[in-house]
Order: sequence, then C-alpha cells, then structure tokens
Amino acid sequence: MMAGDAVEIRFKNKKLRECCNNFTKAVQQWGLPHAKKIIQRLNELWAADTLADMGHLPPARCHELTGDRKGQFAVTTTEPNRLIFTPDHDPVPIDGSGGIDRSKVTDIVILEVEDYHGKGKKK
Repeated sequence: MMAGDAVEIRFKNKKLRECCNNFTKAVQQWGLPHAKKIIQRLNELWAADTLADMGHLPPARCHELTGDRKGQFAVTTTEPNRLIFTPDHDPVPIDGSGGIDRSKVTDIVILEVEDYHGKGKKK
C-alpha cells in the first residue's frame, strides 16, 4: 500500500490484532453480531484516506473522546460498544483550534473494543 492510500492501522497488542484480523477469532471473542460490526468499522477505516473521511459515515459516529480519554477516538460498533483508537503520529497533528486535525490523521492504533459508558461509576 502506498502512503496516502489508506489509514494505516496498528493494534495495541497481538491478541487484539489477531481477533480483529481473523473473523473466526473475532466471533469467538465478541459474538457474531459484534464481530461483524467491528470488521465493518475496520474496513471503513482501512478504506479512508484520513480520519476526516470517517465523518462522512454517520452510522460509525466517529468522535473524539474527552476527560481521561482525551486524544482518543471511538466509532460505534454495536450499542453501547465502541472501537477505541488513538492517532499514531509524533507529534499528533493539531488544528488551528487546538484539537486534533482529523484531515492529517493517517495512522492509528486500535486500543480496545469495549463499552466505556459508565465505566468507573458505581451502579
């Protein structure tokens, strides 16, 4: 693949990479409906030239996270689960308003697949 052709995706660890790159392992890890959606979102990311292209896919709901997850992004897989990643640039490209310039994000690291809503809150 030539530079600029697609978002380059790396994974936080070997297990996550194997689950995301092998449909059978993805189904074993997350179940069929969730595995299908994770693979769909990864394919959308691979097809994008930059992270800004994900903004044209409303169902993915690509959004920057806040608080202790500042600098990370998420896309919806199956509600309420998200595929969570961070730009893999040094330095991370910043836009004029001080936020991450999505149009310059071409490399990402997948950190995890989880439901982070309510995490850390007492039930």
